[in-house]
Amino acid sequence: MAESNVRLGHLPSIKSRSEFVSVDRAVEILRAGGLVALPTETVYGLAADADNELAVRKIFALKGRPAAHPLIVHLGDVQQLSHWAREIPKAAEQLAAAFWPGPLTLVLPKQPRVLDIITGGQDTVALRIPNHDLALQVLREFGGGLAAPSANKFGRLSPTTAQHVMSELGDGVDLVFDGGPCAVGVESTIVDLSSGAPSLLRPGGIPKEQIEALLGLKLGTAASQVRAPGTLASHYAPRAGLVLTTQDKLADEAAQRDLWGASVAVLSVQKPALPESIAYFALPHDPADAARTLYATLRNIDAQGFDVIVAVLPPETGLGLAVRDRLTRAAAPRDSVK
Repeated sequence: MAESNVRLGHLPSIKSRSEFVSVDRAVEILRAGGLVALPTETVYGLAADADNELAVRKIFALKGRPAAHPLIVHLGDVQQLSHWAREIPKAAEQLAAAFWPGPLTLVLPKQPRVLDIITGGQDTVALRIPNHDLALQVLREFGGGLAAPSANKFGRLSPTTAQHVMSELGDGVDLVFDGGPCAVGVESTIVDLSSGAPSLLRPGGIPKEQIEALLGLKLGTAASQVRAPGTLASHYAPRAGLVLTTQDKLADEAAQRDLWGASVAVLSVQKPALPESIAYFALPHDPADAARTLYATLRNIDAQGFDVIVAVLPPETGLGLAVRDRLTRAAAPRDSVK
């Protein structure tokens, strides 16, 4: 059995160093109702047995996640789809064949057996197969579904390295697998196929254009009433305040806040002329690179103690739409984010 670098929680004798532990150990913890942080191609997930209500409740408690906010169930094989979804339309079959394993989540009518805590009390369930060798090894040996939202405090920046998980959740996680930095860097695209025409609930790791090209139709964006993960107005937030502006106003916006006495970081594709007191962080021109590095860059800005980030949204093409979505939600009022 393949092994990977992991950190064990609740074991003071080794909590400060890494250990090599087999996938078997992760499966053992999950079957016992524990929590395992798993790398995926999108972000690190906080995994628990999706059929174990007490285990799933641990996710909500550790993250501080609202009980009505649904979870994505991760599967190891497309043959498991009918175990969770009672209806699988042709569009779902097409999308699964094209993009699974991969960063695409399908929302489908749920089987009666699916726990209400997984669905937020809805009649739908969100499902995906991640495209990461380690996650797939765990899923396939486990044999069932794993509920696995991002392994961070609710509403905050998602983790894209094992160190992000450990620094934020600490010993609350029974096992943290280190699978290296996430290749995609933003969460999965969520498409609602539970009723009527397919609808985009959240842009993510599969560009909307690819989905529309495959299905031969435009995805709706407003018709669905389904609640989905990561779609609250305020989400994905750094500790620093985040202000969105346009490229032509960027330097003035940053300078104004600098004059007010705030420590300011600028995040944009194009670097404007800035005084030395203002730090510049580059947002890559390539949308895929921007997505892959976004959360790590925002965490770096937080680590350096900046008060405010002034950012410019990238173009909407490709994964740029997902980056825009994350920055827009990060800049929203944070009354709902603890």
